[in-house]
Amino acid sequence: MKKLLLVLLVVTLASFLFVGCLPTTPAEGEGEGEGEGEVGVTVEIADSVVVDGKTYVSAGEHDITVTFPAPVSGAVTAYIGFCSGDYSKGLLEDLLAAGGISVVLFPNEDKTIWTGSAEFLGWGLLEEPSGCCASYVFVSAGECEDETCIQFPVIVDACEPYAQIKLTLEEDYCVCGGCAVNFSSEVIEDVCAGDTECCGDDCSGLASWSITLYDGQPFDVCCDPSQCEVPIGSGSGTCPVDFTTECLTANTQAMPYYYAVIELVDKVGLKQTYYVRFTLAGGATTDADCVLEVFEGFEGTENCVDWNTVSDDVIGACESVCSYFD
Repeated sequence: MKKLLLVLLVVTLASFLFVGCLPTTPAEGEGEGEGEGEVGVTVEIADSVVVDGKTYVSAGEHDITVTFPAPVSGAVTAYIGFCSGDYSKGLLEDLLAAGGISVVLFPNEDKTIWTGSAEFLGWGLLEEPSGCCASYVFVSAGECEDETCIQFPVIVDACEPYAQIKLTLEEDYCVCGGCAVNFSSEVIEDVCAGDTECCGDDCSGLASWSITLYDGQPFDVCCDPSQCEVPIGSGSGTCPVDFTTECLTANTQAMPYYYAVIELVDKVGLKQTYYVRFTLAGGATTDADCVLEVFEGFEGTENCVDWNTVSDDVIGACESVCSYFD
């Protein structure tokens, strides 16, 4: 009953907002993070990106800038609709979307540029979380029929990218001694469903991965590896993950572990970080007798990173984590 009342309330509110106002759809080929009406009104969303013709933005707060070709005499209002799983432009979907978040916009001196900040939620109408859903952005100015009224869809990405990565010894790589370690994303094989690459992002898509290697504890003081230790190697790319270290010497009591920080970033800037430390033995003359042990780490409460005590050569995960909803 509560859900039905909520739907009726939203429909009533949307009907009130759009009396005498028929939104227009932005033209194809619009600029990054922009919606453009037929009268030259543009809407820019900070940190948004266009992927395959669709505008994406990370869940959370973003600045909105609305630019008009001439001063606006009345008020300008923006609304962020509830997230929906589809792109339907049907009347019911538009009405439900209109019951989202109202955005206060402030004008510049000549009232041609209006700015504000809005929260893009990864929530549907009935508060169901979604890691990748579409919201409509509505902008109305003054009397809609006299000024302008536009709408355009924005896809809200709420989940971090992912990769499941296996560490293995690279055979016959270090002919003069030492051991090389390969980092590669795994593929889950399924005869019926097809193979699944365990590397990517299920919404805006993966922009890049990077691996930074250290020969000392990079989290002992400041929790920021770029400030505490000098890297001894690094690599980057796009899916799949494939990186091989240089030939490394065996660990000693003075240098008990090697450390690696793996970062994945999607196209809206959401980041996933994996932590690895590993030990190497052997490799005095060739890599034939090298031995590798791998331990995954996780962000800790008392320590910067807490480490697993059981060795496992596979780290990461083959699915997204949506920390926005935590």
